[in-house]
Amino acid sequence: MRSEHQHRYSVYVLGSLSGTLYVGITSNLLFRVRQHKEHTFRGFTAKHDADRLLYYETYGEVSKAIAREKQLKDWKREKKVALIEKSNPQWRDLSFEWYETPVKTTFQG
Repeated sequence: MRSEHQHRYSVYVLGSLSGTLYVGITSNLLFRVRQHKEHTFRGFTAKHDADRLLYYETYGEVSKAIAREKQLKDWKREKKVALIEKSNPQWRDLSFEWYETPVKTTFQG
């Protein structure tokens, strides 16, 4: 029997302005992308400033999402770039307007 609350799992690709790509998986894309943008999700993405959402896919079954994440991680950069450019040819940050307040602030003084 399925529960009334259906889970959604997203496989996503983040990028930095310098061109670094990162593939991840989450059950809450909005929350996870914000973590990356605020650098509260420590590790590779914070170190390489990969915080621009360039591509994502959503699945209802976690096993399918995990399999897709593994597949994308095994791909060479050129194949990942082709995937991004197929649906996002201008490499826009797909999460740009998701948040009411800026996620990054810089001191200007």
